[in-house]
Amino acid sequence: MKILISDAFDPSLPGKLSRFGTVTDDHAQLADAQVVLIRSKTKCTREYIDQAPKLKLIIRGGVGLDNVDVEYARSKGIEVYNTAAASSVSVAELAFALMIAMPNHLVKAHNSMREGKWLKKELKRTELFKKTLGIIGCGRIGQEMAKRAAAFEMRILGYDQVEIKCPMIEQVADLDALLPQCDYLSLHLPLNPETKGLIDSDRIAQMKDGVYLINTGRGKTIIEEDIVAGLESGKIAGYATDVWYSDPPENTPLLSAPGVLMAPHIGASSKENLLRIGDIVLELVEEFVKSGKA
Repeated sequence: MKILISDAFDPSLPGKLSRFGTVTDDHAQLADAQVVLIRSKTKCTREYIDQAPKLKLIIRGGVGLDNVDVEYARSKGIEVYNTAAASSVSVAELAFALMIAMPNHLVKAHNSMREGKWLKKELKRTELFKKTLGIIGCGRIGQEMAKRAAAFEMRILGYDQVEIKCPMIEQVADLDALLPQCDYLSLHLPLNPETKGLIDSDRIAQMKDGVYLINTGRGKTIIEEDIVAGLESGKIAGYATDVWYSDPPENTPLLSAPGVLMAPHIGASSKENLLRIGDIVLELVEEFVKSGKA
């Protein structure tokens, strides 16, 4: 069996997988691969899948499958999995770090010190303590975010289309009812027809003045131009994002907008998470081999 590692995983993974067959990172060998391991960079489109006539298993290391044409893959008899359980802590920690950094002006404070400035009076901090956090998308990552917010004694509201089974989150059935209550909003949404462009000018207008937004879900769940307009007007105090319309972003107005804190899609890239992803990949490949489908 040939296993193609198409994107970056922990360096120890190829050695661990070698007991199942030949492991390669040579994309030119796609046509001979029975198993393909991807993260966010590789797009398993119809065209990609058609180049892999022997392909039987796709595993995405991470949350979501929006970069895989799942329906087409399954129509070809290809099994598709992700490793959603692995990434919750890693992404939630980054989201929380972004949320702390914005009202404390950490980036501006650091950069100004390097420039020889002393902005002690200019940089006005605000605390997370007793503020209201709205979590939009309360799955594994959203619930990990809630645990951390609870330690800061924040009030935690949540919106999801299914029942939220987390005692720390007060579920609000209507997103439009949640938005005006929140000092901070953290987006943990998958990308689908219902969530694409969910945060637009109409929704921003319903938010508190001076709200902070954090997005570690999917870039296309917001309308970039509307976020920029909110930042420029002061309606939005800050927008922190780890996710983009494309990796890397192209021609996005966010790169030059005021009040934006940016990261290059590193939410799932902690050392510990890459090891957890590898462990789940090993389990999935082993189960696949044992099933006799290899």
